[in-house]
Amino acid sequence: MKKTKLKLSKNSSLPRQKFIRSKLFKTILAVFILSILLTTQVLAAENMWTKAKAIMQDVYNQVILISTIAAVVTAAVALLLMNFSKNSRTVDESRSWLKRIIISWAILNGLGFIMAYIVPFFEGGKWTG
Repeated sequence: MKKTKLKLSKNSSLPRQKFIRSKLFKTILAVFILSILLTTQVLAAENMWTKAKAIMQDVYNQVILISTIAAVVTAAVALLLMNFSKNSRTVDESRSWLKRIIISWAILNGLGFIMAYIVPFFEGGKWTG
């Protein structure tokens, strides 16, 4: 078997591709370095923990809003079933569901109150009670 060498002609596009790749690499590197150098600090006014606290409060408020709407709608359905049903089993199940809805809603809303009351005792990572 003869070994044949691959000969590149002078019209080959391989050196041109290397030039384009190296130019592209240099451009990307320059953009990356400039973006690092010209970036201003976003969190200069507040630290990470105050921003996280604000985000968590917003999420909790949204959960409370959705749970309150869901509790009102399901409680209304349970009350309608309880008042207009002639079947005693449906009335009993509606009453038990109404109790579950009220207890769940109270616990979910109570968590915010508990956290608002207890968290100030642990400010700075130490008990201040």
